[in-house]
Amino acid sequence: MRQRILAPLGVTVLAAALLVAANQSAQAADTLLSQGRPALASSVENGEAPAVAAVDGRPDTRWGSQWADPQWIRVDLGATAAITRVVLHWETAYAKAYQIQTSADGAAWTTILSRTGGAGGTETLTVSGSGRYVRLLGTQRGTGYGYSLFEFQVFGTSSATPQPTDGPGYVHASPPVTGVVPSTATPPAQNPPVTHREFQANCSVSRTNLNDDPIVFPRLPGASHSHTFMGNRTTNANSTLETLQAGGTSCITPGDKTGYWMPTLLNGDQAVQPDGPQVIYYKSGVIDYRSVRPFPPGLRYVVGSPAATLDEFRYAPGAVEGFECGNSAFNWDIPATCPAGTQLNVRYAAPSCWNGLHLDTPDHKSHMSYPVNGVCPASHPVAVPMIEFKMAWPVSGNMSAVRFSSGRGYSFHYDVYNVWDPPTLAALVRHCINGGLQCNPRGFDLYKPERGAALNENYELP
Repeated sequence: MRQRILAPLGVTVLAAALLVAANQSAQAADTLLSQGRPALASSVENGEAPAVAAVDGRPDTRWGSQWADPQWIRVDLGATAAITRVVLHWETAYAKAYQIQTSADGAAWTTILSRTGGAGGTETLTVSGSGRYVRLLGTQRGTGYGYSLFEFQVFGTSSATPQPTDGPGYVHASPPVTGVVPSTATPPAQNPPVTHREFQANCSVSRTNLNDDPIVFPRLPGASHSHTFMGNRTTNANSTLETLQAGGTSCITPGDKTGYWMPTLLNGDQAVQPDGPQVIYYKSGVIDYRSVRPFPPGLRYVVGSPAATLDEFRYAPGAVEGFECGNSAFNWDIPATCPAGTQLNVRYAAPSCWNGLHLDTPDHKSHMSYPVNGVCPASHPVAVPMIEFKMAWPVSGNMSAVRFSSGRGYSFHYDVYNVWDPPTLAALVRHCINGGLQCNPRGFDLYKPERGAALNENYELP
């Protein structure tokens, strides 16, 4: 059951409350530290109420929990901070009893405020504490629903040193894409209805067991854990856009020379490689699929983290279906056993909103963002294709020795270095994503054959 209690007037009131909070922040010595930071929650009510929606600065999005006690939401401030104030903007479903806690590592928590008798609405709490992580722990709900927060705002003073946006590690787009306003439109209904907005890139393994990563460790051969590479056949630590453009590809579509790579799967000490072409989806991550634009040449980023915890993998902002084999699905670590003859599969979606300014940033993530409720945030207004890895490894039976070169199953992550031929990628995005089709690598929708294909029988532009 979806929680839709608040009338439109409530959103207007909340917008005013957010403005007041912002003015208070400007007048005080403290700073709003939580907005736009990574957030994690104990549970999510539905796919439209993620934890990140409570720190996005928007009055029309929210985090909603399951209808049980206790529940929590935490925000990672990125560095140790002195916390002076917390502002909670509740929807109708609020916390009657809760705690505000801080932590240096996200594991050990110190309670800096306890409250009973909460009444919801907008609560401004004066606190004193320090930590990198701040958590709201709800212990008693005020309604029969879960907990529902429009905004979870943390104020204070951070120890982080502001980073320049033009220093080492920043790769600028040339030209930048500016003046874009995220689309909030809903495409008109069609007959037959639009059910997919995607095309496939089918790419086989191109290089194996190479301890290189030209995004995270450029020009440092052997500095990374072992990777399995797909797509471009020349990817190595010294790769650049120019060298990759001159390389070959293991993808079915000759125009896709993108470098895709992920940690190598190991069974004991034996590497296990995906067999045959793997499915890499290019989808719309936003509701208005007509607004999606092709990647710029040289855009690169990392999806997930080798240091992720199980919860961070499970509750990542994008769609994560986890691991499956046989009839076992939605596992957040590699299953202990898989039926003989089956394959281990994983699906993990990438962010699909770009800031329009940088092809890469020092953390290889900040220039990209996930949509919130199907709309790109104002900080990352350019909707680009949402890549989704669907990988399959031929391993089954006793899986106790199966792991990635980066660690446990939830350390799974992947890298993308875009080297598509621009006209080919533009044709596929326009025909399949903007056109609302479910396309194969040729840009052909088997269920709507009358719409034709974007590429010819050789997977090239006609």
